[in-house]
Amino acid sequence: MRRKLGRPDLAAYVDRFNVPVAGSDAPLAATWMGVSTLLLDDGSSALLTDGYFSRPSLARVAARKVAPSPARVDGCLARAKVSRLEAVIPVHTHIDHAMDSALVADRTGAQLVGGESAANIGRGYGLPEERLVVATSGEPITFGPFEITLVESHHCPPDRFPGVISEPVVPPVKASAYRCGEAWSTFIHHGPSGRRVLIQGSAGFVPGALNGYRAEVVYLGVGQLGVQPRSYLQDYWTEVVRAVGARRVVLIHWDDFFRPLSKPLRAFPYVADDLDVSVRILDELAAEDGVAVQMPTVWQREDPWV
Repeated sequence: MRRKLGRPDLAAYVDRFNVPVAGSDAPLAATWMGVSTLLLDDGSSALLTDGYFSRPSLARVAARKVAPSPARVDGCLARAKVSRLEAVIPVHTHIDHAMDSALVADRTGAQLVGGESAANIGRGYGLPEERLVVATSGEPITFGPFEITLVESHHCPPDRFPGVISEPVVPPVKASAYRCGEAWSTFIHHGPSGRRVLIQGSAGFVPGALNGYRAEVVYLGVGQLGVQPRSYLQDYWTEVVRAVGARRVVLIHWDDFFRPLSKPLRAFPYVADDLDVSVRILDELAAEDGVAVQMPTVWQREDPWV
């Protein structure tokens, strides 16, 4: 089927950008910074998934080698008021998730957490081995007040750069050097508040993998979901949202990551994805379960647990 031109109009979703703003007394807040980059902080400790801030243009990615932009990374960390992190956790190791992760870890004193592919990104940057944490699927890891459990998952089809990263990645490199690696469902439990969240950074899943896990909130990746058959969306919802018993779903990975965060966000064009289709079908599934489906406001500290 031939896909239409243009891109979804985010103005049609203005009423969805209504995740509650975090108050100064919130025990845990979430700040979204595009794609699957999420900051979780309780005022004294913080974690970050991905940390993708460089966001080079499509023309640059297609024609040239790429490397993290220290200026963009530092600017975004400053805007988010991030100076220290317990951990940086790439949800997988494609460029739009992991290219900046080692630089962010270096800037913030964080551990870089993931599979061997993420560790090889850290090694290529020069992070010492003691700063690299290679996770085992299903085994919790503690960082300050946070318990992180990475559960093996799949990337949403098609995976344009499949396979693992078996050698250190030393930028600048072609975007294809950032192979998918190990894809994760990222569970985070904040001990002091008891709050739990699942970050499903890519719209893929492993049937039955999340059975027995619980999270009140799911940050649900929808990149490439709108070009899948309806049955795939139904299975995705069942295997992720229903499996963990979530009551609120916040959609992520819908923004055009070839556009810098200094400009207003826009959705990916229809040639690559169809956010309108994703939202329509997910709304139908959410209505069956009484689940709220919302969208995060970039840079805003939010409290999706209230």
